[in-house]
Formats: sequence, structure tokens, C-alpha cells
Amino acid sequence: MARACLQAVKYLMFAFNLLFWLGGCGVLGVGIWLAATQGSFATLSSSFPSLSAANLLIVTGTFVMAIGFVGCLGAIKENKCLLLTFFLLLLLVFLLEATIAILFFVYTDKFRCCGVSNYTDWFEVYNATRVPDSCCLEFSESCGLHAPGTWWKAPCYETVKVWLQENLLAVGVFGLCTALVQILGLTFAMTMYCQVVKADTYCA
Repeated sequence: MARACLQAVKYLMFAFNLLFWLGGCGVLGVGIWLAATQGSFATLSSSFPSLSAANLLIVTGTFVMAIGFVGCLGAIKENKCLLLTFFLLLLLVFLLEATIAILFFVYTDKFRCCGVSNYTDWFEVYNATRVPDSCCLEFSESCGLHAPGTWWKAPCYETVKVWLQENLLAVGVFGLCTALVQILGLTFAMTMYCQVVKADTYCA
């Protein structure tokens, strides 16, 4: 009975991780597409041009694919070490997703805003009269060094708050689905880990 239960969890977890891996492929693909078509899309710092939304998506997609691979391998091999590694890595994904979401909302020019309360918030960060290039009305290299008349004036906190209120249902459903999928993955991993430990104990 215990072996049958283990086999059922094994194939369920393999199917879940296969979908998880494919999701990572999708995120990686979007990141590569943005990098190829948008260049420095949503650059987070003029000092580090490589720190952009596109590159963050590429890193995230690669990371998710790696996690999915570890999960698939752990499920097929019934390896305790791989299962526990998958569980811990999936927990880290929560933090990574939250960070990317916050950075995207703050820095992308979709919201046409600059700074938390206003564009002067960046003066303290840079210790100079400048803002990130994503704050510019018309994006160009080093445009954040130009006059304030070329920057967005709206505060990002209020802008994002209004946008979230207007799209509350969609954001809520997406967040809930993401959380449920990850909780399901964590549950599968821990359940299978316990089943493998129990099977090893029984065989011993």
C-alpha cells in the first residue's frame, strides 16, 4: 500500500515538475524576446545597464527550469537529497517572484511615474540631481541626467496603488493561482520525501 502511494505521488510530482519546467521555458523565452526587441527595457540602474527586466526574466526562467529539472529527477530517482533540495529552492522562488514584481512595478515606464513619493527620491540614492533612465518621458541613454522637465512627475506609489485597485481581480487571481501551484509543489515534494524515508525505514 505504501509503495502504491509512493508511486502515485511520484508520477504526480513528475507531471507537476514537467509543467513547472515548461513554465520556466516560457519565462526564459519572454526574457530573451524582450532583450532582443526592447534592448534596455526597464533598466533598473544607469550604473548597471545589464540590470533590466529582460535579464531578470532570463535569470528567473533559467532558475525555474533548473528547479523543475531537480524536481523531475528527484521524483524519478526517489532521491531524498534532490527532493529536499527542490523543496528549499521552491521556497526561495517566493522571494524572487516578490522582488521581481516590486521592481517591475516601480521601474517600468508603463506606469509613467518616478520615485516612491516623487522623482526627488532618487537624488538621495544617487547623491546627485539625476534619476534612472526609466523615469524619462522619452527613454534614451543617460536621459536621467537631463532636466526635470524630461522626467515623469507622478509618484509610483500612488500610480501603482491606483493600477492595482483597477486590476484587483486579475492580480488577485494570478497571485492566488501562482501561490496554489507552488504550495502544491511543496506539498508533493514533502509528501514524497516522507514516503521515501518511510519506505527506506520499512525496507531496513
